[in-house]
Amino acid sequence: MTSLQRRLAAAALAAALVGLLAGATPAIAAGPATGAGLDGCATNPATPKRQLRAMWIASVQRLDWPTGTAIADQQAEYREILDYAVARRMNAVMVQVRPTADAFWPSTLEPWSGYLTGVRGQHPGYDPLAFVVDEAHERNLEIHAWFNPYRASMPAGTANSPEAGADIGKLAPGHPLQQHPDWAVVYPVGAPTQTRLYYNPGIPAVRAFVQDAIMDAVTAYDIDGVHFDDYFYPYPVLGQDFADDATFAQYGAGWASKADWRRNNIDLLIKEMGERIHAAKPWVKFGVSPFGIWRNVAADPLGSDTNGTQSYDANFADTRTWVKQEWIDYIVPQVYWHIGLPIADYAKLVPWWNEVAEGTRVQLYIGQANYKVNTQPAFPQWQDPIEISKHLTFNRDYPNVLGDIHFRAKIVMSDPIGSTTRFVADHYSRPALVPRMPHLPARPLLFPVVTGAERDAATGAVTLRWRPTASGAEPFGEVTSYAVYRFDGLSFPGSCGFADAGHLVATMRAGAGATQTFVDPTAQPGQRYTYYVTALDRLWNESPPSPPRFVF
Repeated sequence: MTSLQRRLAAAALAAALVGLLAGATPAIAAGPATGAGLDGCATNPATPKRQLRAMWIASVQRLDWPTGTAIADQQAEYREILDYAVARRMNAVMVQVRPTADAFWPSTLEPWSGYLTGVRGQHPGYDPLAFVVDEAHERNLEIHAWFNPYRASMPAGTANSPEAGADIGKLAPGHPLQQHPDWAVVYPVGAPTQTRLYYNPGIPAVRAFVQDAIMDAVTAYDIDGVHFDDYFYPYPVLGQDFADDATFAQYGAGWASKADWRRNNIDLLIKEMGERIHAAKPWVKFGVSPFGIWRNVAADPLGSDTNGTQSYDANFADTRTWVKQEWIDYIVPQVYWHIGLPIADYAKLVPWWNEVAEGTRVQLYIGQANYKVNTQPAFPQWQDPIEISKHLTFNRDYPNVLGDIHFRAKIVMSDPIGSTTRFVADHYSRPALVPRMPHLPARPLLFPVVTGAERDAATGAVTLRWRPTASGAEPFGEVTSYAVYRFDGLSFPGSCGFADAGHLVATMRAGAGATQTFVDPTAQPGQRYTYYVTALDRLWNESPPSPPRFVF
């Protein structure tokens, strides 16, 4: 009998014994994507089992990271951000790794980002993308690599600015736009504080190149997702049109209007990008965080009851179609307005997006404007420390809203007027698993077996040890992490005990050895407990719980 066969036999015996005591072991892997509750189970909306809780970590202009150039300082700063996220029971980060047609990894197609060293094209002395992925996974955080598709520079503003602005010559030597200046568009013209360089989205070779640049990272690194923000065609300014008349004349045959052709260019980027990602790595998620308004109802009867800028016309991003066609795995509309704002009311936009996502496999998260807290004196709502918490409470009434991403890390960490402290206390009091994506491929998982449990006599802390029953051996899936549940007393809770996060103590990344160890420092001396452990794959599909382990 092989080692795997012995473990399977032992697991089957353990499950049978538990079944005699408490009925069949609850199979929780097949629950809903949200994990909000199994049928017939009462759950607490304040402690959902599954909810995306993330922060954007912006590298453009060193907004969040890295703010310095020394390797040790960069790495310490990033670890500090991740440790902050973990301490507040977040479970994902969106890390900007291609802010201006450059790279935070040794790309074969684009130069090193100048935000790493202060010099465009200069090797930083380590591989930042490998580092950020490893550090996130070590803490069991999901990491989405954030790419800006077409932006190639930031405004220079002044002659001695470190930014390139409209000057291709200031880009790193050998930059693709220096090799293909016909790919570049300057927009807007004559406004140094706003002017940027862009790849021209209407050139098919540009679209293919941008995808290739992103796929260079997808294939080489163990990222969990590919993430775009709202920058496609640039937002219109100064009454200027994006200078692509010649491109439209060359490639726009068959299109009645340049606007429709532009939207098709972005549609192709999104559709093809998703197809290429899933062809290479079916488990890697693809998501977009667009401007929060698709279209106003005055412009389109399918639009929202708003009166603001429309991504459909401003960025030529037909975001509703991307969801309905299921070209993406998730969408994060930037609903960056307070509840009650007449032209763009949070309380009107979230229900609208909830309806858009209804009946699709695309998951909906909401982008939160933490950066507005205590910075908008004209709006008293943003002087209120509970405004963001109110947003998250509002979301509970809309079942397709599966979480939030907060903009941005350093602002969240600064805790303006106590806003972060409040929304964490109100909504992140327990850990949460990332929502499942049932449409992405997965294999069944077997429960682990807890092999030991000891209590520290002085502190009451409990140390658990367990082994996976099977991981990666056909036909079973590979275990990447574990969830630990704790119940008071001697408990056989049934499936409803696992329906929310009320008893979820922690998740942890699977270690290299066969035996896994976890310390529960919150256990109280003298209190009896029952522990269960479940196995999770990289897409957060969950096994049935282990047989119970009693601690007296």
